[in-house]
Amino acid sequence: MRFLTIINKYATRYALILFLALSGSVASMPLASLAEPAHGIAMYGKPALPAGFTHLPYANPDAPKGGTIRLAEPGGFDSLKPWILKGNAAWGVGVHVVESLMFRSIDEPFTLYGLLAESVETDPDRTWVEFTLRPEARFSDGSPVTIEDVMWSYKTLGTVGHPRYLAVWSKVAKMEKTSDRSVRFTFKEQDRELAMLMGMRPILKKAQWEGQDFAQSGLEPPIGSGPYVIDKVDPGRSITFRRNPAYWGRDLPINRGLNNFDEIRYDYFGDANAMFEAFKAGEVNVWRELSAQKWASEYDFPLMTQGEVTKSEIRNERPSGIMGLVMNTRNPVFRDWRVRQAMIEAFNFQFINKTLNGGLDPRITSYFSNSVLAMHPGPAEGRVRDLLEPFAADLLPGTLEGYTLPEGSDRPFDRQGLRRALKLLEEAGWTVQDGALKNADGRDFSFEILLNQSGSSMRSASETQQIVDIYLEALKNLGITPTVTLLDSAQYVQRTNNYDFGMTWYERALSLSPGNEQLLYWGHDGVTLPGSRNWMGMNDPVAEAMIAEMLEAKSPEQFNAATRALDRVLTAGRYVIPVNFSPVSRLAHSTWLEYPEQTPIYGDWPGFMPEVWWQEAKE
Repeated sequence: MRFLTIINKYATRYALILFLALSGSVASMPLASLAEPAHGIAMYGKPALPAGFTHLPYANPDAPKGGTIRLAEPGGFDSLKPWILKGNAAWGVGVHVVESLMFRSIDEPFTLYGLLAESVETDPDRTWVEFTLRPEARFSDGSPVTIEDVMWSYKTLGTVGHPRYLAVWSKVAKMEKTSDRSVRFTFKEQDRELAMLMGMRPILKKAQWEGQDFAQSGLEPPIGSGPYVIDKVDPGRSITFRRNPAYWGRDLPINRGLNNFDEIRYDYFGDANAMFEAFKAGEVNVWRELSAQKWASEYDFPLMTQGEVTKSEIRNERPSGIMGLVMNTRNPVFRDWRVRQAMIEAFNFQFINKTLNGGLDPRITSYFSNSVLAMHPGPAEGRVRDLLEPFAADLLPGTLEGYTLPEGSDRPFDRQGLRRALKLLEEAGWTVQDGALKNADGRDFSFEILLNQSGSSMRSASETQQIVDIYLEALKNLGITPTVTLLDSAQYVQRTNNYDFGMTWYERALSLSPGNEQLLYWGHDGVTLPGSRNWMGMNDPVAEAMIAEMLEAKSPEQFNAATRALDRVLTAGRYVIPVNFSPVSRLAHSTWLEYPEQTPIYGDWPGFMPEVWWQEAKE
């Protein structure tokens, strides 16, 4: 009964939000408050940097300007609009060209400082938030950034933009212009993070896109207010950004020591192997090495031995995130948790990690492992148990008691794991008949493994293929022979956006400030809504209840407990077969590239490279 009461609480809230969104009816909120405009906002407490700070602690305000940095990306692109679902957008457009009202510091778990906005104001309960634009803010064509641009951007992205913008926009009861330079957002529900998320939406130039079908992909260079403009585009092959010497925000404290290169170029390659060869030939200036074994053994190429390339290791305190093979529960064969556990038992991580990585990197043990947000080993205790116990009857085994991954074997086949897998499959109604795994109706246990021929941001195509090949050999012992399909990037994006796969390679980076985006990753809307990150198709009210607890938390202690509870639900859900991760970033780079001695707690994270790097004069 307690479980139903709690679920009804969240169901009622969701129904109310849906009703208000459809009816357009919102309650009017009084504008008077005791709040004061501030230079920044933090999830809890106050920003670490006071008003009047001179520069970010992880930036070098004396970094020289100039030079060109060449970076590599896998695959290709056919769009310059990263804010919509259609097309495969070029990397960097949303990073270098377009700005948001607030700037996120990667040296604090969740703190924003004013960028386009000179101030932010909210009430103690954060039922609304108001931003005031800087009068000097300009687009790259010299026109002012206006409140009309802000309001048009929020409404357009929230209604016809990528689905990732929809969830937050649906929680806005009212958007209103409160002065020539200020806009206020009033919210439909209690959610402390909303006041911050509203500061992180890209601001686009209304006059450029008004009258067009914004949801359509295209190669028209967007006009932004950021430090760079798009200089050259070779569709699918390269894109070059040129630093705007008239950039309006170049002297802001938040920007001192950032955006140091005159030119940033991204070249696209067929796969990670081609990218690495280009780096070794000096055609690319930075390479992120994901294999500890290669880092130790394959860096004796000429540019390295000649001193033209150096190696840097950058530590971080962020979560491991989740990476591995995800099982799509929209496919009936993966709906039973016992089947998913069997798939995990058959995956001999110890042998795979030793074979491909020398066994040097640890395994991902949970979604938030390697951080203060990770679930603790063993049974749930304290506040975490209090949050989960009302749902005890509906929790999968291991959620409350503790869940650990199988150890595996150093031999090619983990026979004990395979025996456990066969037992679980039999309990779920699958048995080996004439050498093939079938159910009582004689239907084969079959599914498709979908792979991207360009690889991913964290694994080369050859490495994922090697992992899958070893896994396939193990699955044969269970009478399972999946179909493996290799697609180009465009086809792969289209298939995964529509969840058209049985199993595929899956990577989700997670931050120290998880919040509303968790619903995009794991929420029930993603079961059918195209383009979400809920590739596993999970529909778990307990996970959503834990996310709601995170959003309503009033202190770091409450927030951490709710996140650890969510970590337990996700991990015991057995949706992903996790692989290894590195607690450090391994960056090989041209020796004339430098970065500050003090690195942020997020380490090598968006906002670090190339933003705070610079080029030293070549001798």
